[in-house]
Amino acid sequence: MSNRPNILWYVTDQQRFDTIAALGNPHVVTPTIDRLVHEGVAFTHAYCQSPICTPSRSSYMTGMYASRIRNTRNGNESFPSDTPVITRRIADAGYTCGMIGKFHLQSSGHRTEPRIDDGFTYWRFSHAPRDDWPEGHHYAEWVRSRGGDLDALRNSEDRVPTELHQTTWASECAIEFIDARTQDDEPWLLNINVYDPHPPFIPPAEYARRFDPAAMPGPYFRESDLAHQAKLAAIDFQDEIRTPEEHDAHRKQALYYAMIAQIDDQFARILDALDATGQPDNTAIVFTSDHGETLGDHGLMYKGCRFYEGLVRVPLIVCWPGRLQQGLRSDALVELTDMSATLLELTGVERPPEMHGRSLLDICRGEAPPDYFRDFVRSEYFDALDPHFTGGTGSFATMHRDRRYKLTLYHDHNLGELYDLEEDPWEFTDLWDSPAHQEIKHRLILESFNAHVMRTTDVGSRRIAPM
Repeated sequence: MSNRPNILWYVTDQQRFDTIAALGNPHVVTPTIDRLVHEGVAFTHAYCQSPICTPSRSSYMTGMYASRIRNTRNGNESFPSDTPVITRRIADAGYTCGMIGKFHLQSSGHRTEPRIDDGFTYWRFSHAPRDDWPEGHHYAEWVRSRGGDLDALRNSEDRVPTELHQTTWASECAIEFIDARTQDDEPWLLNINVYDPHPPFIPPAEYARRFDPAAMPGPYFRESDLAHQAKLAAIDFQDEIRTPEEHDAHRKQALYYAMIAQIDDQFARILDALDATGQPDNTAIVFTSDHGETLGDHGLMYKGCRFYEGLVRVPLIVCWPGRLQQGLRSDALVELTDMSATLLELTGVERPPEMHGRSLLDICRGEAPPDYFRDFVRSEYFDALDPHFTGGTGSFATMHRDRRYKLTLYHDHNLGELYDLEEDPWEFTDLWDSPAHQEIKHRLILESFNAHVMRTTDVGSRRIAPM
């Protein structure tokens, strides 16, 4: 067995941290992901570095904050050519790398996303389950080759059936890639990026029928949320502030859970392919999502310039049976940049000095305590949404979260939020103006500022002489 494992890296889109049955949600159906929890290490306090797709993906594909690499927006024209992504580094170390689905380091609007120097020799592109791209959209071509009309199916009463769904297509591609690697001497990395459970919440009818809206717990919401969000109404968000009833939140939650159930079933097919080809013992599996979803929490639906737990806290599971801890749950604060550094260490690639992330493998191997990794985690939102299509107004904000408190600064509106997550884990009581918490607030503001300067300032090329 090699010390450099194959890597199966599965990334969902917009999946909250609290959507896994084995980690405490009795309303979801996730036996495959549950298996990873039981066989691997689940990081229960993992945070994305932006609540929006492109900056988050740019961050974990480089291990650096999006502001550091100057790639903070959705809809951006290009990706910085001087910034290597981790798959390029891994490919240079001898791995065969494959990408399936959504990449989204730059705009896919009105064009197929241009390739960068990404290191992938296997590339099966599908930004979203629509037929908007005249060429280069492998998923739409796959549907058409099976006699389907993707746009007609999406608008039908039964939606896209399971056999033609993008999540199914992704599994078909993954199985093709895995089957082709059985005779390879070199290890491989496969990055699978499904679109679900991203809105619109339209799972196949057979999955939608399994989840009763009346049985759903609904969002984390209090009437006081409406007044609080009204204070923040000028700050970017994709949807209007509404009650759960106005959002139809229970029905959307049922559909969202249905989409996750389909992901789980399709993920099982990929793991079965690993078993069938005799590769599971030398394959490390990483499961995560690019960011979360508010799903009606605090009167909000979808995503934007907020940093509530449902939006910035994501699943992160690392599994390599026989080599890493089994059934370990770490509540240490970690970032998706740390996932990036972990992938580098797994593949034997030296971590570059500019990378913000640090490898989690000491925790995974049982060589470090599972309850501490970082003093704080950060997330950013810098003019991330398009003003013409997705509700952007040019907002700028940062989140600084330590073990107990979460500070959010809305820099362009002179507003902020402060929550005591030990006493108020779902962020209902804003302590920003609390006289008893001003010293804490000022300390966190200073810490946040210092962290931002040190982590996002590009100090230029390396030193070669004293002057």
